[in-house]
Amino acid sequence: MASTSLEQYQTQLIEQSMAVDALKFGTFTLKSGRLSPYFINAGLLSTGPILSTVSAAYAATIASALQDPDAPFPEFDVLFGPAYKGIPFAACTAVQLYTAHGLSVGFAYDRKEAKDHGEGGNMVGVPVQGKKVVILDDVMTSGKAVRGAIDIVSKAGGEVVGVVQLLDREEVGQDGQSSTVRELESELGVGRVRSILKLADLMKWLESKGLRKELQRMQEYRDRYGVKK
Repeated sequence: MASTSLEQYQTQLIEQSMAVDALKFGTFTLKSGRLSPYFINAGLLSTGPILSTVSAAYAATIASALQDPDAPFPEFDVLFGPAYKGIPFAACTAVQLYTAHGLSVGFAYDRKEAKDHGEGGNMVGVPVQGKKVVILDDVMTSGKAVRGAIDIVSKAGGEVVGVVQLLDREEVGQDGQSSTVRELESELGVGRVRSILKLADLMKWLESKGLRKELQRMQEYRDRYGVKK
């Protein structure tokens, strides 16, 4: 394993996610049918302390990406949190970007069903019309959910300029060759899809804790399904 250490917010996110059972190591059947040695349920990231950690991690990842000298993240106006899990992430991250990094952006989210009274429509929050938008996602597999979010923003007149996900599984899609991240970056641009954590980061953490059995199973999974660099 590489010796590069994790950022403090990455370590906190891993350990706090495990504390609330949002991140587990074991044997789990994914929607794809693959047997995974780990599983993350972002819906359980729902306490004050863990939301603080999650939003700080999203904000730190975004701030770092904006300053990337090789493939900088574009400046943007709005964070979009797809209903329902993404709503608290977008709201809390907008606060963290302002208080910790001095970046002022709005946030928006969608309704599962369009409202037919009051202001109507299926979008809530700041208008995305004519705005540059970054989508916050949890974990991408096939990319169906994030593509749906891109479509929602586009139909509302916004331009999606980036995606930040909680965890990059770093594995190939069902074709056994390409990854969802690579596919999205071919459309949005190089460096436009960022991740707080990657599979390799989870493996670094397991190694640092001496959890050899779990680490071995993760290595075997990566050898079988991992994206070839």
